[in-house]
Amino acid sequence: MDSKASTPLIPSPNPENTIKPKIKDRDFLKHLEAYLANRDGVDKLLKISRYATKIILASSVLPEIPTLTARLKSFESSVGLSRKAFRLGKFVQDVNALRDSRFDSKEDLILSVLAYGGEGLYYFVEQFVWLAKSGLIDAKHSRNLQKISAWAEFIGYIGSISLKFRDLKGIIEDETCLESSIEIAISRGNGYKEEEQRMKKLREKKLMKKLSIVQDLADGLMAVADIQDGKGRLSGPLFVASAGLLSAIISTHKNWVSC
Repeated sequence: MDSKASTPLIPSPNPENTIKPKIKDRDFLKHLEAYLANRDGVDKLLKISRYATKIILASSVLPEIPTLTARLKSFESSVGLSRKAFRLGKFVQDVNALRDSRFDSKEDLILSVLAYGGEGLYYFVEQFVWLAKSGLIDAKHSRNLQKISAWAEFIGYIGSISLKFRDLKGIIEDETCLESSIEIAISRGNGYKEEEQRMKKLREKKLMKKLSIVQDLADGLMAVADIQDGKGRLSGPLFVASAGLLSAIISTHKNWVSC
């Protein structure tokens, strides 16, 4: 929630903030190795697998074969538990992001605490959810832990989306200023290759920021479904699974580009 305007306010590990220059003819297998060495990369591949399976189960695409259905449900449940193991210690990155933050206003402070504090608490509690589901902690605590986790995640997305909309506004303002500079350069007959390169990078950054907002909105909808215990208009199995798959695909793309 894993972000600030033209000059980032908060150092963040989010891929949309760390676009790397494209390397021509980069070896695919080397790139894949780097991607799979990143725990977020593997986590998002598992996320795609899980929510694709959820969509299959929710949409009744396959014929009703009890054995196959049971295997798909078991696979989905196992992948979900595996993903929680990948979150061990992940809350530390949010703690460090909050420690390294620079607050220029009370709004910066509040939104950053919501974003990083909410996400950090979510990842911290998820460790205990994993322990409860894996059998080390009494399963009777699982429901309460999941409820706390869902609320923390939802609060984190409120802060994250707010910060990213501010970032997007700053990027658009920079883009407008740069467009004016290019127009002036053209009218004077001056070169503007450097400005064009900067514009290209700005537009890439804007696209990644928009994708990141869509991802947070999709994940936020899933958090709402968890809070409502699967009840309500926004908690339909197919709708939630589709939101999860969309989020996973966007995140996979961001991680692939940044690695």
